[in-house]
Amino acid sequence: MTIYTVSLIGFGGVNRALAELIAERNETWQRELGFGLNIVGVSDLHLGSVISPNGIDARMLTATRFEKGGFANLSGGSAEPRSLHVVRSAPADIVVEATYTDPATGEPAISHCRAAFEAGRSVVTTNKGPVALAAAELKAMAAACGVGFEYEGAVMSGTPVIRLAQSALAGAEITGFAGILNGTSNFVLGRMQTGLGFAEAVAEAQAAGYAEADPTADVEGFDVRLKVVILANEVLGATLTPDQVDCAGISALTPAALAEAEAAGTRWKLIGSAARDASGRITAAVRAERLPLAHPLASVSGAVNAITFQTGLLGDVTVTGPGAGRIETAFALLSDIVALHRKATPLALREAAE
Repeated sequence: MTIYTVSLIGFGGVNRALAELIAERNETWQRELGFGLNIVGVSDLHLGSVISPNGIDARMLTATRFEKGGFANLSGGSAEPRSLHVVRSAPADIVVEATYTDPATGEPAISHCRAAFEAGRSVVTTNKGPVALAAAELKAMAAACGVGFEYEGAVMSGTPVIRLAQSALAGAEITGFAGILNGTSNFVLGRMQTGLGFAEAVAEAQAAGYAEADPTADVEGFDVRLKVVILANEVLGATLTPDQVDCAGISALTPAALAEAEAAGTRWKLIGSAARDASGRITAAVRAERLPLAHPLASVSGAVNAITFQTGLLGDVTVTGPGAGRIETAFALLSDIVALHRKATPLALREAAE
């Protein structure tokens, strides 16, 4: 039985949800997936940091109501976050990076990834910043260090669109995609279709936990722009940077504009898209579009994500699934660890045979 030791960098909703799953499902994973997880390090800006080579009880970690700096009360704990120290010093096989996304620099996540690779540790992350801004460098560094780098949850949370495109649609000749890649903006548009003003709809999204106190990244399309860059580079072989993607959000739309579109048999959606033209040039954009009601993306409602891949052999292939949520995003981290395990297992079997 394989037990992977993990360090959790960031202990907000996503990594806390992963710890909850470890507490509840570890025995099931050992039986069904062939591995279990043991937390040996945690770092959090609010709570501090803790390293325990023998393991930290996941149930205790999630059930305890820690105050600010509360990890100092644990054996091996400190009130200071010390994230890079945890990455480098906790005896983890895998670093689980789930910190805040800085769309301009990708920090501190890029530094966390580099430090992990240098220490011989694989990384799984839901963080869009390092993947959108430095994926090529980080993938090359991980390969040179003989470790893994997985980031399925960076685009559609627990819905596996990157692996779907790269594996299930391999050979289908993907030429482009168009998707609803931000659940918050989609929720806001849905509420505006009922007659609410933009500010009222955003307030409802905040009350429901979909939107941050500052919703700018969601409603102005900046979050989608990072996801478009990731998908275009991963699926279409582009080398785009965020500043090469035209971007406009939904804040200028009014309930009257949404009602007018509905009356005309169309519906406004915030769409992130990229396509390769006949010359091989790849262009990408984020903008509000009026879709015919018969379009598969027009009926996607609430905080749900969906994407349509345009392919040469299959035509359009549309995938719908959760694009947000603590447990859903934690599942993406688990799926990345499953991918690391499946890549490592054949090698381990070959080495054992030799």
